[in-house]
Amino acid sequence: MKVLLLRHPPVAKAWKGRCYGRSDMGLSREGQALAGRIATDLAATPIDAIVHSGAIRTRKLAEQVARGRDISVTTDPRWLERDFGAWEGWSWNAIWRETGAEMDRMMTEPDYRPGGGESGRDLAEQVLAAWHALPREPAVLVVAHGGPIATLRALLAGQPVTRAVDFIPACGELVVLQRRQ
Repeated sequence: MKVLLLRHPPVAKAWKGRCYGRSDMGLSREGQALAGRIATDLAATPIDAIVHSGAIRTRKLAEQVARGRDISVTTDPRWLERDFGAWEGWSWNAIWRETGAEMDRMMTEPDYRPGGGESGRDLAEQVLAAWHALPREPAVLVVAHGGPIATLRALLAGQPVTRAVDFIPACGELVVLQRRQ
């Protein structure tokens, strides 16, 4: 079984440089253009099912890729980005000024809850459950976010959740994984 993990394209410019884990916003003009190119590029790729996180930025791309195909598109919120709690909407610079080196704990301590939100361990549990719940089809496209994709890749590579930062895909990047039926 082939699983295509696709990170959403860039979000609205007002969110550039901000922490927007669970915040729900649309794509920038650049992101909308990239979504169109991605859908065109994937038109010839066999896809039997599409799963997205339910966020606007993943749903719209999933629907675009599905257009003209007779396949199911489902929502699984376990693919949502990490909840950053009180940090949501703040600029990363403002978080750094407010918290200093504490911000780094989200990369080094699996149980740290940035902004009081979800820990890396929470994200790992949710994304592994989503991975195991994927449709049993030959080719599944998952339109998700950087954190869940990076966390899953780290775990499948036998790395601790704190190494997920090494596996973060770029916006619009497609990662192909093989999975046993």
